[in-house]
Amino acid sequence: MGTRTADETGADTERDETAVDTTESDGADVTETEPEAAQDAPGTEDRAPSGVGQGAAAVVSAALGLVSLTGSWLGTVAAARETLVGQLETAADAGVATQVKEIYGDAWHTSALWGGLFALTALIVGVVVLVRPAFGTPGRTDRAPWIKSVAWAGVSLGVVGLLLAVLKYTDVLLGLPATG
Repeated sequence: MGTRTADETGADTERDETAVDTTESDGADVTETEPEAAQDAPGTEDRAPSGVGQGAAAVVSAALGLVSLTGSWLGTVAAARETLVGQLETAADAGVATQVKEIYGDAWHTSALWGGLFALTALIVGVVVLVRPAFGTPGRTDRAPWIKSVAWAGVSLGVVGLLLAVLKYTDVLLGLPATG
């Protein structure tokens, strides 16, 4: 039992009303994300690591190395606190050498200490990123080339920052002036 309809061209066509419409779903929502969800399921063997964590750690390493060279807010606040403590603990009739050491020397060493801590952290994070593929899945050392370069930058900045911090702390670099 068909009905006759006219299509856009004006020609009569016959349409079977008993035909099954295949575009309707049977009540279940089928989405296009199901194949993707199956691929993201844990335990799939064809999924390669993205390296996002290693990349982020490499950038953090380089940033910490840079902070160790330029100084940090935390180091500045700690140095200012040491200056204040030195002013409070130094007697008004203390000698010039004692005042310089207590007020400025301790603050200088505190600043060097914080710079050294940032440098050491940068160095450790950078080295961990560089040696991480050795402890991963055997045969899978895939990672973006920039990750290794940025990690090396973090290690280099960490080494330079640590060296400068040690030189500052030991007064080899810009030591306190001699008070005669």
